[in-house]
Amino acid sequence: MSGVRWIEDHPYDERTPLWTRANAGEVLPLPPTPLGFDLTFANGGSLAGWRDCAIERYGAQPDELHPDPTRCDFAGTIGGYLYLGATWFRIWAERTPGMSAAAIDEAYFGDHPDVPPYEAESWHTSESATETMNDWLAWVMQNRDQSELETQRQQARQIRAERPALTELSDDELVERAVGLRPVCRAMFNTHINQGAAASIGPGTIAGVCEAVGRPDATMRILAGLGGVDSAEPSYAMWELSRAIRHDPALTAAFDAGTAGLTGRLRSDPAHEAFCADLGAFLAEFGSRGPNEWDIGSPVWENDPDMVLALVELMRHQADDEAPAREHMRLAAERDALIAEIDALVDGDDEALGQFRAGVASAATFVPGRERSKTNIVRVIHEARMAIWELGRRAVARGDLDQAADICMLFEDELQSHVAGDLDHVGPLVEERRRHFEWLKGLEPPFIINGPAPPTDTWSSANERAVDVAVADEVIQGMPGCPGSIEGRARVIVDPTDPSGLEPGEVLIAPHTDPAWTPLFVPAAGVVVDVGAALSHAIIVSRELGIPCVVSATDATRRIPDGSLVRVDGSTGSVTVVELPGS
Repeated sequence: MSGVRWIEDHPYDERTPLWTRANAGEVLPLPPTPLGFDLTFANGGSLAGWRDCAIERYGAQPDELHPDPTRCDFAGTIGGYLYLGATWFRIWAERTPGMSAAAIDEAYFGDHPDVPPYEAESWHTSESATETMNDWLAWVMQNRDQSELETQRQQARQIRAERPALTELSDDELVERAVGLRPVCRAMFNTHINQGAAASIGPGTIAGVCEAVGRPDATMRILAGLGGVDSAEPSYAMWELSRAIRHDPALTAAFDAGTAGLTGRLRSDPAHEAFCADLGAFLAEFGSRGPNEWDIGSPVWENDPDMVLALVELMRHQADDEAPAREHMRLAAERDALIAEIDALVDGDDEALGQFRAGVASAATFVPGRERSKTNIVRVIHEARMAIWELGRRAVARGDLDQAADICMLFEDELQSHVAGDLDHVGPLVEERRRHFEWLKGLEPPFIINGPAPPTDTWSSANERAVDVAVADEVIQGMPGCPGSIEGRARVIVDPTDPSGLEPGEVLIAPHTDPAWTPLFVPAAGVVVDVGAALSHAIIVSRELGIPCVVSATDATRRIPDGSLVRVDGSTGSVTVVELPGS
């Protein structure tokens, strides 16, 4: 698949050879579309915000980084997929008092066999950066001012609330609206990176104190039920929609007929006016969420409300007393009791007590803050999506494109030419790009790249790599996510838009999760994820909802036969195949 213009690979630099898909798959699990990357990530967008954060908050010097201020040394595309610059993560950790490259490797990679050992170089050390990081740690543990985050939250809401009537804007005005949001993405991504880094500090402090007093098991439970986790909020709102269906025979009959095209059927029936109003309110608040939500080429819930109704369909079969809010309340009470218990164990050691209490307060601030910073920027990205898709709908009406999302196969310069009427043969161009995009989606990007990236035509196709299917009594070892043990039938789901196979009480086995997956956690008895790290989405949300969770269970979606009886131990990170299907 050569000769097709695509997103340029991040230039190789022998000083920073280590790159990884760890956590990148939570932002962009699929390759980004050309326009999606151009408008919101590149050209002074979100990735430039990461550079800003490193210089403004972490003490990196501009002469250590690429001279182009719109470029980013910490993330970029390789072979069409987003990768994170793990070399710089190690450097940042080495420059931060109390942290190390080994600790950051553990957080991102666990015991992955392909991780090369860290080799320190003279330029990695920076006394000024260490001094800056020392001040930053004091802010994380002592100040924790979140006014910046709250201001951006209000800004994102205002941008959504003031969305103009897009159908009434000219083509040039639509482009101007989308491009004009790029500086907002840059500023918000700066904040998001800072929130993400800060979210790791409090949990580490809690873990150190709990280990010292002989209660290492308490750490995960203290991090559960924090509240204010934005990516869990849609699940609570969907639950309320599901109750309306469960207690309304007419709605129940409509859902019994299937969710395909259901939104249209409900909106055309006056009897469902109240439910449709509630659905509209849900979409106004959460419509920016959905699979691959960071890329404007992907449809999200506002673009396709049937996706929402398919998830609500899962919940409506659960009893009223299974409300996720009830479990959250239980976890919050348990958390408070454990905090009091650890307080008592360190009473008399003022230093340890101070560290513990500061760690608890910091975690309660920044773990939800990390999720809120994502929500803010995803809202803004969605506003760019809606403007661009309106251009796409107009191109479809003219016969230039087959579907609105196809316009995201253009690059920004091509979009400008298209709007000006100077881009010929847009249909064949988009068709060629679409074929290349589908080919990229069928590849399995290397999890770790150390050195020059191998060409994409040498990458394995997805599911081509041989794995050993698990047998009865076999244990697949991952990382602990949320404590608790549960047995249930494994249900392998690879696409959150098609969750119909999952039944209440089953164990969700997923390749990765982002907020589009969160509603599937509600009916699931447990969650197992192929990849994930210490603060991955799956862990944060499972702790919020109280579901045993294991992450970094490598190839679980391919190794665990669908329908197997499995035991998930979220405290130890083990997944045991108790019984194969049909046994």
